[in-house]
Amino acid sequence: QVPVDSVTVANPRPPPTTMAKPFSLPTLPWPKDALKPNISPETIDFHYGKHHQAYVNKLNDLAAADPAIASKSLEEHIRTSTGVVFNQAAQIWNHTFYWNSLSPSGGGAPTGALADAIDRDFGSFDKFKEQFSAAAAGHFGSGWVWLTVKGGKLSITQTHDAGCPIRDGEIPLLTCDVWEHAYYVDYRNARPEYVKSWWNLVNWEFANKNLAAAQPAARL
Repeated sequence: QVPVDSVTVANPRPPPTTMAKPFSLPTLPWPKDALKPNISPETIDFHYGKHHQAYVNKLNDLAAADPAIASKSLEEHIRTSTGVVFNQAAQIWNHTFYWNSLSPSGGGAPTGALADAIDRDFGSFDKFKEQFSAAAAGHFGSGWVWLTVKGGKLSITQTHDAGCPIRDGEIPLLTCDVWEHAYYVDYRNARPEYVKSWWNLVNWEFANKNLAAAQPAARL
């Protein structure tokens, strides 16, 4: 009889390696309860944890069936893809941009170069806020309202469904999501109330950084 301690036991077969998926859900820039009372943790659970995640999952499923999809960045898909691929890629990018457009220490009025540009192109911050609020509250159906750089000037741009201004050569500075899932848990169908609360969270520092990055290309 061979002693047990002299028997070489074959290593069990290692588990199959899991390939990293090409697209992932970005981490939120703040804790999920950081935006209350303007946006509740429950809204973040659904909006980020369910909706945003679903776009990532769908695009990864599409990439698994067509490796060419995985070879392009989200921005490349937004500029060149169509149909379901465009929709998923744009919604992943749009939502990430939206989360960064919000800050628990945001709100108030902008400062610096962005404040100057708003005064120049809209007459005053109050006039800009009025126009942006009207666009967001009155946007028909699902979509987004953006502050962008367009033709060397600031512009309020509305896009429907998954629309993204970088597809048309505009440079986004900040955005407000006006899909119902952005506000229905907290505000039901009262979109104007959600828009009013959105102003308490606007991340002007993020918008100013985007403006600074845009200036060389936009000739502001």
